Amino acid sequence: MQMGMHTDSERCVRAVQSKDARFDGWFFTAVLTTGIYCRPSCPVVPPKPENMVFHPSAAACQQAGFRACKRCRPDTSPGSPEWNQRADLVARAMRLIADGVVDREGVPGLAGRLGYSTRQVERQLLAELGAGPLALARAQRAQTARLLIETTALPMAQIAFAAGFASIRTFNDTVREVFALAPSELRARAPKRQGASTPGALSLRLPFRTPLNPDNLFGHLAATAVPGVEEWRDGSYRRTLRLPYGHGIVALTPNPDHIACRLTLSDPRDLTVAISRCRRLLDLDADPVAIDDQLRSDPALAPLVDKAPGRRVPRTVDEAEFAVRAVLGQQVSTAAARTHAARLVTAHGEPVEDPEGGLTHLFPAPESLAALDPETLAMPRTRRTTFTTLVRRLADGDLRLGVESDWPRTRAELLALPGFGPWTVDVIAMRALGDPDAFLPTDLGIRRAARELGLPSTPAALTARAAAWRPWRAYAVQYLWATDSHPINFLPV
Repeated sequence: MQMGMHTDSERCVRAVQSKDARFDGWFFTAVLTTGIYCRPSCPVVPPKPENMVFHPSAAACQQAGFRACKRCRPDTSPGSPEWNQRADLVARAMRLIADGVVDREGVPGLAGRLGYSTRQVERQLLAELGAGPLALARAQRAQTARLLIETTALPMAQIAFAAGFASIRTFNDTVREVFALAPSELRARAPKRQGASTPGALSLRLPFRTPLNPDNLFGHLAATAVPGVEEWRDGSYRRTLRLPYGHGIVALTPNPDHIACRLTLSDPRDLTVAISRCRRLLDLDADPVAIDDQLRSDPALAPLVDKAPGRRVPRTVDEAEFAVRAVLGQQVSTAAARTHAARLVTAHGEPVEDPEGGLTHLFPAPESLAALDPETLAMPRTRRTTFTTLVRRLADGDLRLGVESDWPRTRAELLALPGFGPWTVDVIAMRALGDPDAFLPTDLGIRRAARELGLPSTPAALTARAAAWRPWRAYAVQYLWATDSHPINFLPV
């Protein structure tokens, strides 16, 4: 079991006294004299050290009887970086809980996806996080409820069920217990929204730890956007989302201190999942200071990091979709890969209505792609075999790509597929599975950047040199790619 930062009381006290926002989401401060819990950067005068106790999660604070601070709103902190840089049971469970699995499938469904018994999952979560899966899911429901209360005009009954509560009474009791305010009081205190908005759209702010460099993040998403599914418009990246209860359309706009997120959902029960997937797409729970400090220790990378710190790894909202697109992009240009994907979308994607126009389809599900005639694919026969084998395995459930994936096992399963070499597997590991240490030593752009920086350019030698960058080699890839003039490295104008 890995012990979290909350066990180092002295370090936590220093973070609270300095109001260090970098540690928001790493731990929570519960104040014995007031009965509230806060994020480390809470603007109020810090309590005396003897009156502070530290917990690893908001759920653990709530389990211990503390309510959320009304000033710093700890329930809106960025998520802990732990859950996106580890592949152990607890980290995989936390990613699934954030994706709403407990609300949809219960604790047995969570355990089944992880391949463990419910007792094992509950024991490990309780030991590391101070709360079991039900309590963690309850804390997430409370946060979703607050978001809907404060940002929409939906009736409270609709909010209760959209947030995942089984009854209105449970919703009312939980909101009062967590926030010390009734739902109607929370709505009355919320700032009034100004300006016009798309009918039915929810507007919210996605927090992150600074610095965040949006150039390669949004540049990559815009440059590889599949027509009909994705677009860059008016300073925002827009795309369609396939969700458990329906579909959605999201617009994500970079701002200095947050990402503006505008969501249109066919079913409000998908709000929690949609937010979770957008955060993963933009790698918003990363700890850029820790990552950049380690990469900066290499003299070859230091100038790149100093020039534009805070690069994130552009990820995905749909792991299966990304795997399909990775195969379409094998040994062809970015433009050709987009053309191949656009043809699939037009022929096999599910049509959706976009209130703002521009987006027309969901990316095809593996089940739809598995049923197509391979002869209709305009690609070499060997890649056709690679494509059809992948989508058939995904459709049958033999290959599962998701937030719960065990990274080493999934890598091995992908490598066993025909046409899957190290580059394809590592790019899927980096951008779909979220492995922060995935590395692409055979990538032509990486080898070219290595030569220009005086680094070894052969895959074996470069891999040996990159050992010093672990466990953040996926972020080193972003800095190395950024030495090129490719459109993926620039925020669209």
